[in-house]
Amino acid sequence: MQTPGERPGFPRIRGPFALSLKEATMNDHRKLGRELQLFDTDPLIGSGLPYLLPAGAAVRKAIEDYVHELERRHGYQHVNSPVLGKRELYERSGHWAHYSDDMFPPMEVGGEQFVLRPSLCPHHVLIYRSRQRSHRELPLRVAELGGMYRCELSGVLGGLTRVRAIHLNDGHVFCAPEQAAEEVSRSLDLIEAAHAQLGIRARRYRLSLRGDGGKYVDDPQMWARSEQILREVLEARGQEYDEEKGESAFYGPKIDIQIADAAERETSISTVQVDLYMPGRFELSYIGPDQQPRRPVMVHRSVVGGMERLLSHLIEVHAGAFPAWLAPVQAVVLPVSDTEAEAGQALVRRCVEAGLRAELAHPDRGSLGARVRQHRLVPYQLVIGPREAASHEAAVRLRDGGQVGAVPIEHLVNQLAGWCSPVLA
Repeated sequence: MQTPGERPGFPRIRGPFALSLKEATMNDHRKLGRELQLFDTDPLIGSGLPYLLPAGAAVRKAIEDYVHELERRHGYQHVNSPVLGKRELYERSGHWAHYSDDMFPPMEVGGEQFVLRPSLCPHHVLIYRSRQRSHRELPLRVAELGGMYRCELSGVLGGLTRVRAIHLNDGHVFCAPEQAAEEVSRSLDLIEAAHAQLGIRARRYRLSLRGDGGKYVDDPQMWARSEQILREVLEARGQEYDEEKGESAFYGPKIDIQIADAAERETSISTVQVDLYMPGRFELSYIGPDQQPRRPVMVHRSVVGGMERLLSHLIEVHAGAFPAWLAPVQAVVLPVSDTEAEAGQALVRRCVEAGLRAELAHPDRGSLGARVRQHRLVPYQLVIGPREAASHEAAVRLRDGGQVGAVPIEHLVNQLAGWCSPVLA
């Protein structure tokens, strides 16, 4: 697969100092994120509740748009659901009995108790249950980028990695039992395609199993069936994996894709789970070919996990020098002098109209060399001097110091739009 910096006829774009992945991951996202004005925190908002600045929000929006389109092309329908639910919903789903220590306390409203949701899955269950389903509709794939909330203790919070408000790329597949293995494998295909585009390298695959105690649903037969499906998929794909007890969801086992941060601390970023528990709790059904009701299997999957954790990892992996399609500013226009400023502004307008994130570095901000250094993380630097202005061109420089030369404006904007687009598998 070609990345935007490897398009035919155009040189590869690397980081500002040609950083290797190993070198890049030595950067702490908390330091880099603030230096690059991607995110910040404020004690008046609270611990574990970071906010994204314009540059960080631009990166996140690019990821959201990419994942949304990738999911759409893979048969997902997108939904939106509330971040609140009645306590009764989470009692029904099992979260209250097995997960309440990680949930925010209920809020009393009009004599009823409402809870900030710790998970999106109960809401998607109700969307499935909103009408009778036929076997012809299955597998039914729904996805959402939605907020969920975890009552994390202050001592474990840090940067974007561990937060209290999570914006999760979540999805659920409701399918017939005989379709479950294929849907798990399809979910892994989707995850691996997204990771390749984002520049994520998995440390390892983990089959997360239940541990001892009352944290997990007590149904050994159900667990055995779910685990068998996941093992068979991993083995059929030839994927090496480790098994770990005590790391599953309370309702079922899962495949966790593990990554490591700058300090070599391991965490999960993407997951696929087989759930035979919640469909029964909510009495889900579909009408089979024999016109009899049957129970679906629910496959939970997150392609890129929570936006916050994902951003923290990408900041470290790319050392702030994001791929062109992710960069907060994709092209900076640099007029050499005030005489070319008007031509520079016109080029910025054309870039913005073409959907690019572009800005002008006006000559009053310093010498050309100083402005180039100030924008060293921008993938494309478009220089307009007297000769370029006269011939309606711009000289294209890469952030690694490479130069493409002068390109006619009428062709440049369309070329940039192509170079700054993600590859959709």
